[in-house]
Amino acid sequence: MPPNADPESSQPVVKVVDLHKSFGALEVLKGISFEVHRRDVVSIIGASGSGKSTLLRCVNHLEVPTSGEVRISGRPLGFRLDGGRRRPDSLAGINRIRMDIGMVFQQFNLWPHMTVLQNVMEAPVYVRRLPAAEARDIAMGNLAKVDLLDKRDECPARLSGGQQQRVAIARALAMQPKVMLFDEPTSSLDPELTAEVLAAMRDLARDGMTMMVVTHEMGFAREVSTNVIFLHDGRIEEEGDADHVLTKPRSERCRQFLSRVLR
Repeated sequence: MPPNADPESSQPVVKVVDLHKSFGALEVLKGISFEVHRRDVVSIIGASGSGKSTLLRCVNHLEVPTSGEVRISGRPLGFRLDGGRRRPDSLAGINRIRMDIGMVFQQFNLWPHMTVLQNVMEAPVYVRRLPAAEARDIAMGNLAKVDLLDKRDECPARLSGGQQQRVAIARALAMQPKVMLFDEPTSSLDPELTAEVLAAMRDLARDGMTMMVVTHEMGFAREVSTNVIFLHDGRIEEEGDADHVLTKPRSERCRQFLSRVLR
């Protein structure tokens, strides 16, 4: 490595190793391993119940894996090594790493009593401890990215669903994350509003944002993904570049899934 190189630049932004997750007797994830590198856009597809959302929630430790590991830029999330032994990390340690992970959910989860600008400024001020003026500048820049700067003084109730989801994207971006996770961000929107949100996500992909996207939007996945993961029954059934997985899959299960969703 060159002497002035950033050691994190050679690390995967996300590394998942033999990840398992059970809820009681129900095993949802059954040994998932993959890497996401800087500027990658990884789309995760599969039928309902295949484990997609659980996988995404394990990546940012909203769900605690039963076994296996997640590393963010080389740092273990949820555990630390103490004398060579693996021990649970403190909440403070977990949250320090989580600051590098942005998450956008199916529901917008905006604070209804705050304006759009206040929603986007909140986490940089209270989590990253940025001065209000700096947080405001960052918030304004990210609202401009999602084409909502003119709505900065509105309350969420006065926005359409697509606009609210774009505010949620700006809010996640304001934390200046290294990776953005999207959990079916358009599933509750009608087609016109879905197009607004997907356009904002395309812009992020063009700007080089590292992204993991759980989606049923196959056209979007094919257009922007560097890699597609097809989950079936808690396992990776197919993985590869978008053209391979979405048009020439080797797996019969993947072919059957695509034949249903691409009708």
